[in-house]
Amino acid sequence: MDFLRCIVERITFINEDNGFCVIKVKAKGFNDLVTIIGTMVSVNAGSILSLKGEWKNDSKFGRQFAAYEWEESLPATTYGMEKYLGSGMIKGIGPIFAKRIVQQFGADTLNIIEAETDRLTEVPGIGKKRIQMIKSAWQEQKEIKNVMLFLQDHGVNTSHAVKIYKTYGNDSVSIVKTNPYKLADDIRGIGFKTADKIAAKMGFDKESFVRCRSGILYALNELADEGHCYAARDQLIKTANELLEIEECIISITLDQMIKEKDVVFEDPGAIYIPSLFFSEAGTARRIFEVLNTPGYKPINDINKTICDLQNKTGIIYDQIQIKAINCAVQSKIMVLTGGPGTGKTTITSAIISAFAGRGMQILLAAPTGRAAKRMTETTGMEAKTIHRLLEFKPPDGYQRNGDNPLEGDALILDEASMIDIVLMHNLFKAIPDYMTVIIVGDVDQLPSVGPGNVLRDIIDSGAVPVIKLEHVYRQAMGSAIIRNAHRINNGVFPDLKPDKNSNFFFIQADDPAGIPDIIKQLCTKRLPAYYKVDPIRDIQVLCPMLRGDTGAVNMNIQLQAALNSSTLSLRRGGAEYRLRDKVMQIRNNYDKNVFNGDIGIISDVNLEDNTLTVSFDGVQVLYDIPDLEEVVLAYATTIHKAQGSEYPIVILPLTMQHYIMLQKNLLYTGVTRAKKVAIIIGSKKAIACAVKNNKVIERNTGLKDKLKKHAQPDIDAGGKIF
Repeated sequence: MDFLRCIVERITFINEDNGFCVIKVKAKGFNDLVTIIGTMVSVNAGSILSLKGEWKNDSKFGRQFAAYEWEESLPATTYGMEKYLGSGMIKGIGPIFAKRIVQQFGADTLNIIEAETDRLTEVPGIGKKRIQMIKSAWQEQKEIKNVMLFLQDHGVNTSHAVKIYKTYGNDSVSIVKTNPYKLADDIRGIGFKTADKIAAKMGFDKESFVRCRSGILYALNELADEGHCYAARDQLIKTANELLEIEECIISITLDQMIKEKDVVFEDPGAIYIPSLFFSEAGTARRIFEVLNTPGYKPINDINKTICDLQNKTGIIYDQIQIKAINCAVQSKIMVLTGGPGTGKTTITSAIISAFAGRGMQILLAAPTGRAAKRMTETTGMEAKTIHRLLEFKPPDGYQRNGDNPLEGDALILDEASMIDIVLMHNLFKAIPDYMTVIIVGDVDQLPSVGPGNVLRDIIDSGAVPVIKLEHVYRQAMGSAIIRNAHRINNGVFPDLKPDKNSNFFFIQADDPAGIPDIIKQLCTKRLPAYYKVDPIRDIQVLCPMLRGDTGAVNMNIQLQAALNSSTLSLRRGGAEYRLRDKVMQIRNNYDKNVFNGDIGIISDVNLEDNTLTVSFDGVQVLYDIPDLEEVVLAYATTIHKAQGSEYPIVILPLTMQHYIMLQKNLLYTGVTRAKKVAIIIGSKKAIACAVKNNKVIERNTGLKDKLKKHAQPDIDAGGKIF
């Protein structure tokens, strides 16, 4: 064993899943910073570390010290204290205030904060409000440290320990000792595997009921993350068996008990649901039929006159399928309008709005994301809201619009419906009054929702409501190579990669994935901004099939941040750096901040005094503390899945055989159709061919279609007929 005593200069990288860190330190006898690697939870910049380990030479990163054992002590030097306080661990103290405090109190700084906090008023710029913030944050840090000391012995990383403390407070240790699997139930981000490691170190029996129960719920939630609403019983038992490594009969007995206690829901002939997903499916099906079976706005006596009036008003002569779509919309309580790009969905949606408005109907417009709602507003000239805003979501109270306080209006037009998962659709239909007309618009050939369910396809396939599918691509749209190739891809035909003079679809051959990032950087920094006069940060979006790999979103973000944003004003969280003017994406629904999974914004302010940053989401300013940044990632590049419902002026799609597992027709189709003006594919023709030929959509376990069929009434006219 080698020994090293050092002071932490900065945290370069933290793996939040296992606590693995890469740390830069100052050590006696070394002129340059030393790289330390190892699992070291709760370490902060400025801390003094005593390490046991060994020196290693990494072929890529050079000489490193691999730490196997470590002890942390508070910094004794003023330099260390300044680094420690400015690391973001104490809310209310950023790098600027840390410097002022240490300049004022010197070596007594930590004692002053501990015992005489009110003396911080002696520091310029610190008032009573900030002192109270520092007091509570310091006390919380002390308690967190105590919790961490306990949890550290059981393999829990820093971010999880903070979440545990925030959830349970001073009861954290006793709760963890009693039932560590409760962490998986109560705390987002802590799953079964983390809880199981803690339980194993505490001596919990592998066959205990609490462990089996937690493993089964974990398996169900993993399936939900993949888009499934339920698991077949045999499938669930097999999956849980692989996870728990115990006999299947014990899992089966546990599952029966969970069904009895209503921890899960069983539905014949063998589907096991998380309760929230079962009731979302059942509730959506029930509400659809309650709306269908309730008379709506007064019927139109002369539909032909309505069509003629619309044609005179818009100057558009509708073809037969478009007339059927308008006719169906005004005669139906619920209708689905689907079709690809250039088939006239926007035109017909506007015509339906005009037809409804001509009858004096009050019309509501909604879409699942802010960007989709904004685009709907631009194309219709009417205000469109996100579904969350339409339902007046207010944390922690939930949706203010519901069955007891329904929406007010005669018709709801819902766009980008392929993105809507079953839970959100259920909450929406709960708030739709029985008399309301509902028009559901979306492209069924795109990727399904990120969340569980396949709602739009299930509604179409159920035969419960009339469906109009627009298939004719109009001449004006056919002038766009993006639209032509999108339809070729959707029809399983290899796209035309030969650009003409006015083309907006380009292919760059690059068979070596390692060289593609440099090509993309060249496009983003020079060629595209110079030719198209665009802002490379706001107007160019790199869409990747996967997160990992040379051309995955993670690596491309690192490369593009360095190439496009030279700002030195930034905050760090773990190994991630967030710079002023960075493009970022929210990756979880945060109802307190009113920002949602997939929302993209620009960092508009970095406050080093408070260790906060502000992100502008389409002009709405949202404040983030350091711990909040786990919900935000760089968004110069993102996955195609995350780009659903959005459009960008210029889209760059790296497509290589590295992404073989994800190369599917609907993935490529969705990526190409995100481009408004220019689409560029960089990669190999072989990868494109693989994607185009792979028409096998991953089937999701969903029950909405069958529930709708089960409740279907024989008097629903044209149910399921695609005109």
